[in-house]
Amino acid sequence: MEQILPHLDSVFSIDCVLFGFDGKELKILLIERNEEPFKDWWALPGNIVGPDESLDQSASRILYELTGLRGIYMEQYYAFGDPGRHPQGRVITLAYYALIRLGGDKELRPISTYAKRANWLPITDLPKLAFDHQKIYDKGLEKIKRRIKHQPIAFELLPEKFTLTQLQHVYELVLGKKLDKRNFRKKIVSFGVLKELDEKQKGVSYRAATLYRFDKRKYAKLFGKEISF
Repeated sequence: MEQILPHLDSVFSIDCVLFGFDGKELKILLIERNEEPFKDWWALPGNIVGPDESLDQSASRILYELTGLRGIYMEQYYAFGDPGRHPQGRVITLAYYALIRLGGDKELRPISTYAKRANWLPITDLPKLAFDHQKIYDKGLEKIKRRIKHQPIAFELLPEKFTLTQLQHVYELVLGKKLDKRNFRKKIVSFGVLKELDEKQKGVSYRAATLYRFDKRKYAKLFGKEISF
């Protein structure tokens, strides 16, 4: 006689932690919720995983529905499953993160009525967040702080051509501390992953600085070499 196995019900959700850099500030993408619980609160873009979706598919769908953003590569970085973290029952959340260079081509326009609006807010002035999203955000920031020390994620936040001052500014924002200008430049140049260009900044009122480009081929040869600040 064939044994009938019990049906297992699990509720999984995805939360998207997107960091963006606009040239001045490091920001986080948030939505203003339009449904209970936590209606009118700011929250990370997130929702329930569909029954016929993979986790990656669900992450892309949720981000698009709540912000209008498409084609963003995100990586899963942590799972949150403490009992009592959701008022409607046990929900296990998989958190995804991404780093984005902000510009005019990334208009935020929620497709779903689940979100009133989406906005980039400075990480230095975050509002109180719904659920345990502060904890999820903190883990995401901790993740990029670790990664920026040994992987070239800073360049994902910068334009293709950048100055050493702009690069140092990104490191300082992510790490949350000031870096010595001379030591930073000496160290970052010594890794051999920057290509100095025969170009200067344009449209600035001060002395134009030399522009650089990240050399992916050279970095590939040095992959795994820790850049410690």
